[in-house]
Amino acid sequence: MEKTTKKQAKIEARNYESNTYEQNKSPISRSTSILDMSMSEIENLAWGAKEILRDDFKKTEWGKTILPFIVLRRLGRVLEPTKAKVVAESEKLKGEKPEYIEARLNKISGYPFHNKSKYNLESLLDDNKNIQKNMQAYLRGFSENVKDIFDNFGFETTINKLDKQDILYQMIQRFASSELDFDPSKIDNHMMGTIYEEVIRRANESINEEAGHHFTPREIIQLMVNVLFTEDKEALKKKGIIRTVYDPASGTGGMLSIASEYIEKINPDAIIDVFGQEINGETYAVCKSDMLIKGLDLNRIKFGNSLIRGKNGDGFENDKFHYMLSNPPFGVDWSKYEKGIWAEAERGLEGKYGAGLPRKSDGSLLFLMHMISKMKPKEEGGSRIAIVLNGSPLFTGEAGSGESNIRKWIIENDMLEAIIALPDQMFYNTGIFTYIWIVTNNKTAKRKGKVQLINASSDEFYTKMKSSLGNKRNYINEVQIKEITKIFDEFKEGKYCKIFDNEDFGYVRITVERPLKRNFQVSQERLEKLQQENAFLKLDDAKAKPKEPRTKDVLNVLKKMPTKLYKDYDEFSKDLKDGFSNANFKLSSSLQKVIENSLSERDETATPQKDSKGNLVSDSELRDNENIPLKQDIDKYFEKEVKPYVPDAWIDDSTRDKIGYEIPFTRHFYVYKPLRSLEVIDKEIRQLQKEISQGLEELMDE
Repeated sequence: MEKTTKKQAKIEARNYESNTYEQNKSPISRSTSILDMSMSEIENLAWGAKEILRDDFKKTEWGKTILPFIVLRRLGRVLEPTKAKVVAESEKLKGEKPEYIEARLNKISGYPFHNKSKYNLESLLDDNKNIQKNMQAYLRGFSENVKDIFDNFGFETTINKLDKQDILYQMIQRFASSELDFDPSKIDNHMMGTIYEEVIRRANESINEEAGHHFTPREIIQLMVNVLFTEDKEALKKKGIIRTVYDPASGTGGMLSIASEYIEKINPDAIIDVFGQEINGETYAVCKSDMLIKGLDLNRIKFGNSLIRGKNGDGFENDKFHYMLSNPPFGVDWSKYEKGIWAEAERGLEGKYGAGLPRKSDGSLLFLMHMISKMKPKEEGGSRIAIVLNGSPLFTGEAGSGESNIRKWIIENDMLEAIIALPDQMFYNTGIFTYIWIVTNNKTAKRKGKVQLINASSDEFYTKMKSSLGNKRNYINEVQIKEITKIFDEFKEGKYCKIFDNEDFGYVRITVERPLKRNFQVSQERLEKLQQENAFLKLDDAKAKPKEPRTKDVLNVLKKMPTKLYKDYDEFSKDLKDGFSNANFKLSSSLQKVIENSLSERDETATPQKDSKGNLVSDSELRDNENIPLKQDIDKYFEKEVKPYVPDAWIDDSTRDKIGYEIPFTRHFYVYKPLRSLEVIDKEIRQLQKEISQGLEELMDE
């Protein structure tokens, strides 16, 4: 009896909290129809279910609990008209092949999914005692494609926890209410999708720092979409167009949704097919359920790693797309998938990664190359890509490195259209500066051979938030989005826009050599240095061979040599060889090198050392590199920029064709700010001294 009383008290307390929240946030009568409510009221009511979860569930769990209930409610109302027929047919089909049963029941439901259980949310409330067991039976009654969503939400575990905390009945009661009657005759797919997206957004923002892993702020997506489509606006207005949109790291599906909305506003009759892939089970469930809610094809959202082939690899291996957007995770380590990545790279340019591989600690460029591999041929209109990357892909890696070769391939094939620098502190889980890359294989005439850089990180292009969300303290408002889009569209140089030739980002990395100049002397100090060398000490460990000296033999030979300071390598080398020859010992090249290194010191006044062919020997310690812009003559640059400072330097000719590419974004927009004058600094110091003195006087008076 006591247990029942406590349980009832807890339920009543929960009801009180939930109702109080609704009264404060959205004053809706419990008998109100959904038709009498605004969109924001419906969204508030759905998200308000978090008050039931508070204390028993972490904030990070609210979204993955509420979203499946919205899906359940929507599917229940969508399938209601044919439910009785589906249940009856299911009984008749027992014993048939699962594939046949799925196809048959889908045909009866009229949708690519069904539910063959006898339950819906309303009927579950009729048996409070068995509500958990019946709820599980309801979930298991769905077709495999829908069960996949709930499985990735981990919804059965959630149901068990709700039951354990005595709040399962309340959650079902809330979503079975008339206020949340998501009947398609009352709430169409577009409106339902908008409601669902808003709850996704609230769920993501409620967990602040966790959200950034799979949730891109809406205003950044809006900017990406604006810039991506602005070049194709006229083409998108044509009748009967069909366009495909793809995101290889779709997260919760925000980019796909906003891209679709943009095209629909331009051309309501356009057919837009969206495709996405996500490796995180929970966010995959959110994305796939979002497509389900909107009445879209569930087979176009795949689970797995889009960067590799095989099982749970690229779900659209042979597909090409018109538009692609993505915000892949920053600094993703790809060593876990190393085998699959290397296998793809070995296919050369027939595969995705023929241009090169970035370092394992940051695989951002892998996503970009993957998207480029899915571009439609130029003859079919080509494709356009918008991708968010951190600063590393702009400049990391010198000429010949994987990153540089990837940049070289993209730029030399005239695919890089523009890069937009965003303000810092724009994302929930990081405060770093980020960049939107626009890539296409079909540039307009005015953009051919050109790259546009836009500095949208200035104060003019962002607004401070009243309160931060994790690391997100800034946002871009609608006016600022339009201004950035305008700068991109106008394609004119200005304070925030620079336009370059493709070659401006290329350079030749030459190796600059200088001659080896050393003096040599058989002194006690240098002999002691020789005796510390491992290669010298190992002479006594090796099995004795005819004429091969031991350590004591070497020292005896050297001590008989002149103690003068040699400044000519050839002279010292002759005396050294003669000394060993006269002592009837063989001087190997490896031993000679150890002796020369130990008995020598660098000396600018010494004669430059030459090899047996009369060529100067380079000094590895003085070796240096120069990055020479592609547009400049190598020899003229060398004579002007290097020779005046190191007259004896020369170019290693084997490096004349070592070409690299980098995009020094910050350098191009750098504005010199003069230092404050001494008078101003002195005035500030005196003012600070005055304030400190006043503070001390006030303290003493107390």
